Amino acid sequence: MKRVTSISPATLPIVTPLGKFTARYSEKGLAELEFPGQKTRVALKRGAVERVPAVVQRWHRAAAAALQSIFAGRNPEQLPPLAPAGTPFQKRVWKALRKISPGKTRSYGAIAQAIGKPKAVRAVGGACGANPIPVLIPCHRVLAANGKLGGFSGGLEWKRQLLAREGVKI
Repeated sequence: MKRVTSISPATLPIVTPLGKFTARYSEKGLAELEFPGQKTRVALKRGAVERVPAVVQRWHRAAAAALQSIFAGRNPEQLPPLAPAGTPFQKRVWKALRKISPGKTRSYGAIAQAIGKPKAVRAVGGACGANPIPVLIPCHRVLAANGKLGGFSGGLEWKRQLLAREGVKI
């Protein structure tokens, strides 16, 4: 009988030129990504990286490299496994968001159409706001129908900055 080992959750910092993000990993992959300055739920302990399983360290390197690519306005070559917790509806929205290329935007209504729920525009907005892995699941690329910014979990300044780095003019 094959023995299954589980990976314990880990919380690790990702230092970027734009600040220190906090990444949380589950046994399935990257579960959450917090912007710099957001209050983290778990304190990061010095030396914690050495106790992190090798697979999580690989995921973490992929997450850090992906952030660097996005901040440079490029599509990341590789993402870690993404394992956001959410409802089936939210996961459908987040999957649709991942199809939006850097430098492109979509409206909340277009995302609702893409997932086959054309009347669920407000619910799409709610799913974008609940996205636990912003930037890598690019909810910043979703705008209001009138082309305005709408909302963003990291704050509108972050949304402006991310879109500007991708060459989007608002």
